[in-house]
Amino acid sequence: MLGAKSSDVIFTSGGTEGNNMILHTGVKYFHSERGLSHGGLTDKEHLPHFITSNLEHDAVKLVLEHFAEEGIAGVTFVPASPKTGHVMVDDVIAAIRPSTCMISVMLANNETGIIQPVKEIFERVRQINASRKPMPKILLHTDAAQAIGKISVNVQDLGTDYLTVVGHKFYGPRIGVIYVRDLGSGKEAPLHPMFYGGGQERHYRPGTENTAMIAGLGRAAKLVTENIDKYTRHMEKVRDYLEEKLKMEFGEDVCFNGKFDKSQRIPNTCNVSFLTVDCSGFLVLSMCKQVQASIGAACHSQSRPSPILLALGIEETVAKRAIRLSVGRETTQEDIDCAVNDLKQALDGIKNDKS
Repeated sequence: MLGAKSSDVIFTSGGTEGNNMILHTGVKYFHSERGLSHGGLTDKEHLPHFITSNLEHDAVKLVLEHFAEEGIAGVTFVPASPKTGHVMVDDVIAAIRPSTCMISVMLANNETGIIQPVKEIFERVRQINASRKPMPKILLHTDAAQAIGKISVNVQDLGTDYLTVVGHKFYGPRIGVIYVRDLGSGKEAPLHPMFYGGGQERHYRPGTENTAMIAGLGRAAKLVTENIDKYTRHMEKVRDYLEEKLKMEFGEDVCFNGKFDKSQRIPNTCNVSFLTVDCSGFLVLSMCKQVQASIGAACHSQSRPSPILLALGIEETVAKRAIRLSVGRETTQEDIDCAVNDLKQALDGIKNDKS
């Protein structure tokens, strides 16, 4: 599915553990390489430095914020452009310091679906790494949780050192995988364990493996490998139909968040705000009889404006009304018709209550 070798794969409990393991590896890698050449660095630069975007999932964002708060590492959160919805390659490159040890940029945003220019960023960084000696090279990580199963993802094409996989994002069990380039070859990207114990997963991730979930994940990956083009086309067709129906039903009172003419999106995601009533997306969903959706990241249920949408320059009054609608492999146009009708009755009910 990933274009990787089986020896490059380590199983984890999920994406959160995988991201933590990779980011902690970045810290240990920096300190293990410090003796090579760190002359002339300032006190601040003797800390490892990470570069990421301001669009990341909390499993990356909060880890790096913790590093910064505890004085473990310095972090630059590169802001996404409000014109494209993604970080700009030049902005990421400009943030590089002598102490930069890792760049972590998600492959596709989980709320807007916008695909980030990961391949282009990593190509530029590999060129910098080639002339960076004797300074340690910059490690490259992408959290691909939201992209896998929606678009083709190949680690060789991306040029990444690390990649995070989350099973339940592509119809697999709730288990995770991290890809680590050439692991165990002697020329690999480094990986340091967070746990110590029985030595499973070549001592990188000890603890008895959940073999049933691993088998389920393998089956889900096989389905993606065999059918990704079909899945992508179907979801894009149904998602576009959803947006057309919403526009037909609500006209100028519907706002599509994170939809930019020149930016690519994964095919299953539609982030939308309804401007007809002054209420939260949370309230709209609570009035729906059939639609099940989220107001932002699926693991967050609190009624608050999405930090991701605010980071894109979307007004708070619009962001607080946002709903993330997702289509799937088996979603039909009839399902979309039902969903739009359900949203209409919910909004009509709220308007009647307010009047």
